[in-house]
Amino acid sequence: MSTTESAPLHERPLRADAARNRELILQTARKCFAERGLSVTLNDIAHEAGVGVGTVYRRFADKDSLIEALLATKFEAMNDAAALAADVSDPREALRVYLMGVFEFRARDRALADSIVRAGRARPSIVHERDRLERQVSRIIARAEAAGVVRAGFDSRDIPMLTTMVGAVADTTRAHDPDAWRRYAEVVIEGVLPGGTEAAMTGTPLDRESIERALQEQA
Repeated sequence: MSTTESAPLHERPLRADAARNRELILQTARKCFAERGLSVTLNDIAHEAGVGVGTVYRRFADKDSLIEALLATKFEAMNDAAALAADVSDPREALRVYLMGVFEFRARDRALADSIVRAGRARPSIVHERDRLERQVSRIIARAEAAGVVRAGFDSRDIPMLTTMVGAVADTTRAHDPDAWRRYAEVVIEGVLPGGTEAAMTGTPLDRESIERALQEQA
Protein backbone atom coordinates (compact mmCIF):
# COMPACT_ATOMS: atom_id res chain seq x y z
CA MET A 1 0.00 0.00 0.00
CA SER A 2 1.38 3.40 -0.92
CA THR A 3 1.96 6.26 1.52
CA THR A 4 -0.79 8.23 -0.19
CA GLU A 5 -3.30 5.40 0.26
CA SER A 6 -2.45 4.87 3.94
CA ALA A 7 -2.47 8.54 5.00
CA PRO A 8 -6.20 8.78 5.72
CA LEU A 9 -5.95 5.87 8.17
CA HIS A 10 -3.36 7.78 10.16
CA GLU A 11 -5.42 10.97 10.07
CA ARG A 12 -8.67 9.50 11.35
CA PRO A 13 -7.66 9.31 15.04
CA LEU A 14 -6.41 12.90 14.84
CA ARG A 15 -9.70 14.07 13.36
CA ALA A 16 -11.61 12.20 16.08
CA ASP A 17 -9.40 13.71 18.79
CA ALA A 18 -9.87 17.17 17.31
CA ALA A 19 -13.65 16.71 17.30
CA ARG A 20 -13.63 15.53 20.92
CA ASN A 21 -11.44 18.43 21.98
CA ARG A 22 -13.70 20.91 20.22
CA GLU A 23 -16.78 19.53 21.95
CA LEU A 24 -14.99 19.51 25.32
CA ILE A 25 -13.95 23.15 24.83
CA LEU A 26 -17.49 24.16 23.84
CA GLN A 27 -19.05 22.39 26.84
CA THR A 28 -16.51 23.92 29.20
CA ALA A 29 -16.93 27.40 27.70
CA ARG A 30 -20.72 27.11 27.97
CA LYS A 31 -20.41 26.24 31.68
CA CYS A 32 -17.81 28.94 32.44
CA PHE A 33 -19.67 31.71 30.59
CA ALA A 34 -22.97 30.70 32.19
CA GLU A 35 -21.52 30.75 35.71
CA ARG A 36 -19.11 33.69 35.44
CA GLY A 37 -20.09 35.73 32.38
CA LEU A 38 -18.11 36.65 29.28
CA SER A 39 -15.13 37.96 31.24
CA VAL A 40 -13.80 34.38 31.28
CA THR A 41 -10.64 34.08 29.14
CA LEU A 42 -9.55 31.33 26.77
CA ASN A 43 -6.79 30.51 29.27
CA ASP A 44 -9.47 30.03 31.95
CA ILE A 45 -11.41 27.71 29.65
CA ALA A 46 -8.32 25.69 28.76
CA HIS A 47 -7.46 25.25 32.45
CA GLU A 48 -11.04 24.23 33.31
CA ALA A 49 -11.16 21.78 30.38
CA GLY A 50 -7.79 20.28 31.28
CA VAL A 51 -6.24 20.99 27.88
CA GLY A 52 -3.40 23.19 26.74
CA VAL A 53 -4.26 26.73 25.71
CA GLY A 54 -2.74 25.93 22.30
CA THR A 55 -5.44 23.30 21.83
CA VAL A 56 -8.10 25.93 22.38
CA TYR A 57 -6.50 28.33 19.91
CA ARG A 58 -6.23 25.59 17.29
CA ARG A 59 -10.00 25.11 17.44
CA PHE A 60 -10.96 28.79 17.92
CA ALA A 61 -8.93 31.77 16.73
CA ASP A 62 -10.16 34.00 19.57
CA LYS A 63 -12.85 34.30 22.21
CA ASP A 64 -15.30 35.93 19.81
CA SER A 65 -15.22 32.91 17.48
CA LEU A 66 -15.85 30.62 20.46
CA ILE A 67 -18.78 32.75 21.64
CA GLU A 68 -20.25 32.74 18.15
CA ALA A 69 -20.10 28.94 18.07
CA LEU A 70 -22.12 28.89 21.29
CA LEU A 71 -24.64 31.46 20.07
CA ALA A 72 -26.17 29.02 17.62
CA THR A 73 -27.06 26.58 20.39
CA LYS A 74 -28.48 29.36 22.60
CA PHE A 75 -30.84 30.63 19.91
CA GLU A 76 -31.83 27.11 18.94
CA ALA A 77 -32.83 26.43 22.56
CA MET A 78 -34.78 29.70 22.85
CA ASN A 79 -36.54 29.10 19.54
CA ASP A 80 -37.53 25.63 20.75
CA ALA A 81 -38.90 27.18 23.97
CA ALA A 82 -40.90 29.73 21.96
CA ALA A 83 -42.30 26.98 19.73
CA LEU A 84 -43.43 24.98 22.78
CA ALA A 85 -45.08 28.08 24.25
CA ALA A 86 -46.80 28.83 20.95
CA ASP A 87 -48.39 25.37 21.05
CA VAL A 88 -50.16 26.19 24.34
CA SER A 89 -53.82 26.82 23.49
CA ASP A 90 -54.53 29.46 26.15
CA PRO A 91 -53.00 32.81 25.05
CA ARG A 92 -52.23 33.98 28.58
CA GLU A 93 -50.62 30.70 29.56
CA ALA A 94 -48.63 30.62 26.31
CA LEU A 95 -47.00 33.97 27.10
CA ARG A 96 -46.48 33.00 30.74
CA VAL A 97 -44.75 29.76 29.67
CA TYR A 98 -42.43 31.66 27.34
CA LEU A 99 -41.56 34.36 29.88
CA MET A 100 -40.82 31.84 32.61
CA GLY A 101 -38.75 29.84 30.14
CA VAL A 102 -36.57 32.77 29.10
CA PHE A 103 -36.19 33.88 32.73
CA GLU A 104 -34.98 30.39 33.56
CA PHE A 105 -32.47 30.52 30.70
CA ARG A 106 -31.07 33.75 32.16
CA ALA A 107 -31.07 32.44 35.73
CA ARG A 108 -28.80 29.61 34.56
CA ASP A 109 -26.70 31.68 32.17
CA ARG A 110 -25.04 34.94 33.22
CA ALA A 111 -23.81 35.48 29.67
CA LEU A 112 -27.22 35.31 28.00
CA ALA A 113 -27.78 39.07 27.66
CA ASP A 114 -24.27 39.73 26.33
CA SER A 115 -24.66 36.85 23.89
CA ILE A 116 -27.91 38.24 22.50
CA VAL A 117 -26.30 41.66 22.02
CA ARG A 118 -23.46 40.01 20.10
CA ALA A 119 -25.92 38.20 17.84
CA GLY A 120 -26.42 41.35 15.78
CA ARG A 121 -22.77 41.20 14.77
CA ALA A 122 -22.69 37.43 14.21
CA ARG A 123 -22.79 35.44 10.99
CA PRO A 124 -26.03 35.56 8.94
CA SER A 125 -27.27 32.15 10.13
CA ILE A 126 -27.29 33.35 13.75
CA VAL A 127 -28.94 36.67 12.85
CA HIS A 128 -31.59 34.61 11.07
CA GLU A 129 -32.22 32.55 14.24
CA ARG A 130 -32.43 35.72 16.32
CA ASP A 131 -34.95 37.23 13.91
CA ARG A 132 -36.95 33.97 13.90
CA LEU A 133 -37.13 34.11 17.68
CA GLU A 134 -38.38 37.69 17.61
CA ARG A 135 -41.12 36.74 15.12
CA GLN A 136 -42.22 33.79 17.24
CA VAL A 137 -42.38 35.86 20.43
CA SER A 138 -44.24 38.69 18.69
CA ARG A 139 -46.90 36.21 17.56
CA ILE A 140 -47.29 34.88 21.12
CA ILE A 141 -47.75 38.43 22.42
CA ALA A 142 -50.18 39.29 19.61
CA ARG A 143 -52.37 36.33 20.65
CA ALA A 144 -52.37 37.57 24.24
CA GLU A 145 -53.28 41.09 23.07
CA ALA A 146 -56.15 39.77 20.96
CA ALA A 147 -57.45 37.86 23.99
CA GLY A 148 -57.16 40.96 26.19
CA VAL A 149 -54.98 39.21 28.79
CA VAL A 150 -51.76 41.24 28.54
CA ARG A 151 -51.15 44.80 29.71
CA ALA A 152 -51.68 47.37 27.00
CA GLY A 153 -48.42 48.46 25.42
CA PHE A 154 -46.40 45.37 26.34
CA ASP A 155 -43.91 44.59 23.58
CA SER A 156 -41.31 41.92 22.83
CA ARG A 157 -38.68 44.65 23.24
CA ASP A 158 -39.60 44.80 26.95
CA ILE A 159 -38.47 41.21 27.50
CA PRO A 160 -34.67 41.79 27.54
CA MET A 161 -35.03 44.36 30.34
CA LEU A 162 -37.37 42.14 32.36
CA THR A 163 -34.96 39.26 31.85
CA THR A 164 -32.10 41.43 33.08
CA MET A 165 -34.09 42.29 36.22
CA VAL A 166 -34.81 38.65 37.03
CA GLY A 167 -31.23 37.73 36.16
CA ALA A 168 -29.91 40.25 38.69
CA VAL A 169 -31.98 38.55 41.39
CA ALA A 170 -30.70 35.13 40.30
CA ASP A 171 -27.08 36.30 40.38
CA THR A 172 -27.48 37.93 43.80
CA THR A 173 -29.27 35.05 45.51
CA ARG A 174 -27.73 32.01 43.79
CA ALA A 175 -25.45 31.11 46.70
CA HIS A 176 -28.26 31.41 49.26
CA ASP A 177 -31.30 30.08 47.39
CA PRO A 178 -30.82 28.98 43.75
CA ASP A 179 -34.58 29.15 43.11
CA ALA A 180 -35.28 32.51 44.76
CA TRP A 181 -35.52 34.16 41.32
CA ARG A 182 -38.74 32.21 40.61
CA ARG A 183 -40.61 34.11 43.32
CA TYR A 184 -39.74 37.46 41.75
CA ALA A 185 -40.18 36.21 38.18
CA GLU A 186 -43.78 35.46 39.07
CA VAL A 187 -44.24 39.02 40.36
CA VAL A 188 -42.94 40.33 37.01
CA ILE A 189 -45.19 37.99 35.03
CA GLU A 190 -48.27 38.96 37.03
CA GLY A 191 -47.45 42.58 36.22
CA VAL A 192 -47.41 41.74 32.51
CA LEU A 193 -50.40 39.37 32.64
CA PRO A 194 -52.59 40.71 35.47
CA GLY A 195 -55.48 38.82 36.98
CA GLY A 196 -54.32 35.36 36.08
CA THR A 197 -54.06 33.69 39.48
CA GLU A 198 -54.92 34.12 43.14
CA ALA A 199 -52.38 31.50 44.23
CA ALA A 200 -49.81 32.41 46.89
CA MET A 201 -46.36 33.47 45.73
CA THR A 202 -43.81 30.74 45.07
CA GLY A 203 -41.29 30.05 47.83
CA THR A 204 -40.49 32.31 50.75
CA PRO A 205 -38.40 35.46 51.13
CA LEU A 206 -34.75 35.09 52.09
CA ASP A 207 -34.03 35.63 55.75
CA ARG A 208 -32.43 38.90 56.80
CA GLU A 209 -28.93 37.45 57.11
CA SER A 210 -29.05 35.94 53.61
CA ILE A 211 -30.38 39.20 52.15
CA GLU A 212 -27.59 41.21 53.76
CA ARG A 213 -24.91 38.77 52.58
CA ALA A 214 -26.32 38.69 49.06
CA LEU A 215 -26.48 42.47 48.78
CA GLN A 216 -23.01 42.87 50.23
CA GLU A 217 -21.59 40.44 47.65
CA GLN A 218 -23.37 42.31 44.87
CA ALA A 219 -22.02 45.70 45.94
